[in-house]
Amino acid sequence: MNTNIHTSRAIADDRVSVASAELSWTIVRVATGLILMPHGAQKLFGWFGGGGLSGTAQYFEQTFGLHPGLLFAGAAGLTEFVGGLFLAIGFLTRLSAAAVVALMSYAVIAVHWSNGFFWTNGGIEYPLLWGLVALAIVIRGGGEYSVDRAVGWKY
Repeated sequence: MNTNIHTSRAIADDRVSVASAELSWTIVRVATGLILMPHGAQKLFGWFGGGGLSGTAQYFEQTFGLHPGLLFAGAAGLTEFVGGLFLAIGFLTRLSAAAVVALMSYAVIAVHWSNGFFWTNGGIEYPLLWGLVALAIVIRGGGEYSVDRAVGWKY
């Protein structure tokens, strides 16, 4: 029995496994960023049917009692848009993901908690999901296929 063949197959399997893990992680990170960005664009620019910064600020003040609304709308919009962009390209990945964790934690506790779990009733389901995905990104980092890795930063 030739053990070199078995060893070579094991090494090849390990390389495929590592490459698959890196690729799947990149898909999770990029998708998270690209899904968050339009929400930020709604808040900041009024794109995709959003209220823009002033409309979102007014909505935050009147609906959730968040004062000053402009500060909260700006922080949420920037976190989702810029943080989402940075997650998508893997730039300052852990910092960007940590900002998303903070935003989604606030959304879960202060905004959606009283509506229960399911998102269809305005509950915590959606922000909880994205907060947990962002937490995983904080823990794991940007991965092999990220700007952070390309410039030699700890990813």
